[in-house]
Parts: sequence; structure tokens; C-alpha cells
Amino acid sequence: MPRRSCDGAGFLAAFRSAVAALEANVDEINSLNVFPVPDGDTGTNMLATVRAALEEADKAGPEADAERAAQAASFGALMGARGNSGVITSQILAGMAHGLAGKRRFNGLDLAHALDAGTKTAYKAVAKPVEGTILTVIREASAAAVTAAERDNNVESVLAATVEAAERAVAKTPSLLPILREAHVVDAGGQGLFRLFQGALEAARGRPLVEGAVAAPGVGIAARPAVPAVPAGEEVGFGYETVYLVQARPGQPLDVPAIQAYLESIGDSVLVAGDGHLAKVHVHNDRPDAVIGYGLSVGMLSRITIENLDSQAQDVREARAAAFVGEAGGPGSARGMATTALAAGRGGDAVAGAGGDGPTPVTRLPLGVVAVAPSEGLAAVLTDMAAPFREYGAFRVVRGGQSANPSTGELLDAVRATTADELLILPNNPNVVLAARQVASMTDVPVHIVPTRNCAEGIAALLELDPHRSAEENAGPMTEASRAVQTMQVTEAIRDATVSGRKVKKGQTIVLDPDDGLLAADNDTQRAVLTGLGRLEPGYGLLTIYYGEDATLDDAETLALRVREAAPGVDVEIVHGGQPHYRYLVSAE
Repeated sequence: MPRRSCDGAGFLAAFRSAVAALEANVDEINSLNVFPVPDGDTGTNMLATVRAALEEADKAGPEADAERAAQAASFGALMGARGNSGVITSQILAGMAHGLAGKRRFNGLDLAHALDAGTKTAYKAVAKPVEGTILTVIREASAAAVTAAERDNNVESVLAATVEAAERAVAKTPSLLPILREAHVVDAGGQGLFRLFQGALEAARGRPLVEGAVAAPGVGIAARPAVPAVPAGEEVGFGYETVYLVQARPGQPLDVPAIQAYLESIGDSVLVAGDGHLAKVHVHNDRPDAVIGYGLSVGMLSRITIENLDSQAQDVREARAAAFVGEAGGPGSARGMATTALAAGRGGDAVAGAGGDGPTPVTRLPLGVVAVAPSEGLAAVLTDMAAPFREYGAFRVVRGGQSANPSTGELLDAVRATTADELLILPNNPNVVLAARQVASMTDVPVHIVPTRNCAEGIAALLELDPHRSAEENAGPMTEASRAVQTMQVTEAIRDATVSGRKVKKGQTIVLDPDDGLLAADNDTQRAVLTGLGRLEPGYGLLTIYYGEDATLDDAETLALRVREAAPGVDVEIVHGGQPHYRYLVSAE
């Protein structure tokens, strides 16, 4: 007999089976990249996101009702979201949690309503929704769910209709997006969502996929451990760090702005992320008992942690000092300008930092920067560009890039830990932009996004940074500067494909441009790079070659020699980038 309704335990079982189904097909989803590059990561990002959601839902406990389980999964996905596909998945779960508000159990109509709410929330999260993507799949799947529920109000029937509609929607994505049709693939995010629905349906039919397949992070996929923000300066900390989850009592929804305002009156580095049902609280002050007491007055607390920041600060400083090193630039450099601003009295307020011998005054700057980098080499270059901000704890590097996108939570931690009154985020990857925008909406510190697409664009943006301007005033000129530099990424094709109207063979070197797609494909790497350079807009005078982990200094020097011979009037610089997947990152300016 079909399952008519579901409680919190049933929701958790279905979600666990959904995660297992996604894991079983993660390689398939990663392979659906439009470009035949070795860093397809849609499946990996979605899996990391739903694993974070499952971990949080598990902590809600087996007795949690449907509303609590869905809210916990939503919160975990929000903080663990990686890449554009992961962020959209987290928004689908957020909408579903909203749709299940007040439900101890849910039937087919309730599920259909939740899926419809997930669709609306996901579309709102994307500035310019594109059809032929995961958005199309959730929209058509939720519409089918509503139609099915109005005929037969049981969960299994609604899930079956959802799966069928999702499969059909995925199959037609190439007809909606020419770039998919040309590459002979369906949308990877949509396929991932279809697999999630499949797993949930198997659980509803009494055949849940094995939980052990997703029990250990990193099993069966090329996963990386979560990497915290790599700060490039002193950590500002004093007193205690208090963190907890607060859940609303029945009939008493949380007032997140009021909670934020009160905690700011008794502490610093305040973050309240969540909604009227569940929120995560983070506060620095010298009275954790007051923070906990206030939390108990507004809701029910769980996952309480208290850390003595003073006792940890010395070890943190020593570890961070070894991580990055930067030298001063000239008077016209970003470092020189920021030093001038500090000397002119724009250094902001002094706050107490913790050292081995007690509090030390640390300058809080009015402006800070958080940048994403895929390797230590590129992180060091970015750090050097922002040396004055680094020295005052107002510049941080979050490690991540293709196939290792940082989560929303990691970016949020970096923003929260940066000693600045307002911030700029340089995602340095198109697949990190959506997560960065999520962070900007989750913190009361003004955050502006400079949508850089690789680290070369990020470096160009930092050169335009003016510490005398606000984050908002800097964002436009920095974005323009990042687009003014021409960049190419050089890698190896992992399959035969047609890209930008050109045929590519597996094993060939391919040269990609963030605007135009494929610039060149050749069996010879140097010839491919030279062909790619020939397709750039002429007039550049400086070419910088960042060589990655798959290239040697000798390789880069040989390439530079060929470039100098082909373009004798162009200065060529070589920098160790160490980036994975891409043999060279090239910028022309």
C-alpha cells in the first residue's frame, strides 16, 4: 500500500536515501560538464551540500518532527552550500522547510506545497534565472507534484510523479540551452536533483539506499576536507566565543533582527544566521552566561560551545605567521596606498587583541577584503597585493577553486573574522559568486562582491583597490579593472567534445577564455597557447604566465621564450601559481 504520510523520522530516512543516491551517481554528474575539462565539480558540490544538510538533520534527533527535521536540513545546507549548484540546492531545501512549517507529519499535498515553495525560493536566489538548468527541473517537478497530489494525496504517489517529471525535464535541458546541445550533455545540476528525488522515492517504497554509502565524508568521491579560511594577518579575539543553535518555541517565532540587535549591545563579532524557526548565533564577549541566558529567553538552545579566545590566540598567531609572507610595495601599490590611509588616521578603532602576554591594541580598518584562491602560490600573490590589509587582519584568503569550491559557511567565517567595518569579496571563480552573494545577505557587515572569474582577474582588481573609498565605491572600478585584463586557462581535454563550434579530442591541450569559451585546441601545448594568444585583442604589453602544479619552471620558461619570439614587443613574466587542473593561467594587459 502506498505510503500516505510521513513524519520527521520518515523525512530523515528519505533524505538519507537521497544523499546515498546522489553519491552513487556523483561521477556521472561531474562528467556532464559543458567543457571537457578535468575539474567538473557539480556533483561533488551538490554532494557536499546535502551531506552537510544530512549531518545537521541527524543532530535534530530521531524524535524530531517533520518541521524540525526539514529546518535542520535547510540550515545545514545553507552553511555547507558549495558552488552554484549547491547554493541553489540549499535554497530548494530552504523553501521546502518553509513549506513544512508547523507540520509534525506531512501528506502528499503538503509535500507538493513544500516543493513548490522550494521552486519559488530557488528562483528568487538567482539574479537572472536561466532555463535549461536545475531551476527548470525543480519547477517542472514541483508542478507535477501539485497535479499528482490533487489526484492522489499520498507521499509515494507524489514522489513518483516528481521523479518522472524531473527525468523528463532533465532530458529536455539541451533543447533549452544551446551550449548543452552543442556539448551533447544534459544539465549537471538538474541531473543531480533528479538523483536526489530518485533516492527519496526508493525510501518511500521501502527500499532506502544503504546509509553506509554516505557515512564517511570523502568516500567514493574526489572530496577534500573542509578547509577553514586562511587568514593573512592577526586574529582579533578577546574574551569568549559563544556559539549555539536557537529554535523557536511553538507559537513564538524568532525575531532575528531583534536578536542581532540585542546581542550587538552586549558583544562583538555578532552573527545571527537563520529564520523565524531556527538560527545559529555567534558572539564574542566576556560574559557567555549572559549570551546563553538571553538565548534561553527567546527559544530552545542546542549545540552550545564556549571557547576562551585569549588562551588560543598565541598559537593561532604563530600558525598564521608561517602561512603567508608579504613584502611592502611601492608608493603606488595597494600596500602603499593603504599605509598612507592608516598614517592619515583612517585606521579605524583600536580593538583588543589577545597575545601570550595579554591584550594588544590591533587596528580595525574601515575596509577589508576576502579572496578565494585554489593554491598556496596564487594565495601568496593575492596576499602580497593586499599586504597592508593583511597586517591588520583585514585581508583573508579562503582556499578553494574548481572542484573544491568553498562553502557558504567558510566564506561567512572569513567575513566574520576579518577586522574591517565593511568588506569586498573576490570569488575568483564563477562557481563561487552565488555563494558569495549568499554571504552578503547573511551578515550585518556591508559586503560587496567583485565578480572575478579567476585569480588573474582578482589580482587586476586588487591593483585598482583604493582604501580611501568605501567598499561600494570600490566595487565598480575593481570589476571594470578585472574585465580589462584578458585571461586564458590552459588544460587538457578529458573527452571528445564540440566546444564553441570546434571539435576537441581527448588528450588535446585546450585554451579557454572566460568570455568566448574555446580559443584553441592542439596536440602541442605551446602551439595551443600561441594560437590562443593570437585570438586575444591586440595591444597588450605585459603577459603574465602563472604555471600550475602540472607544469615545471622549465616548462614555463620554454613557453615564455616561444612567446617572446612570437611577440618581441611584449614583456613576459613567470609566476608560480601552483593551481590544480590548469597547467597555465595567462593574463594579458
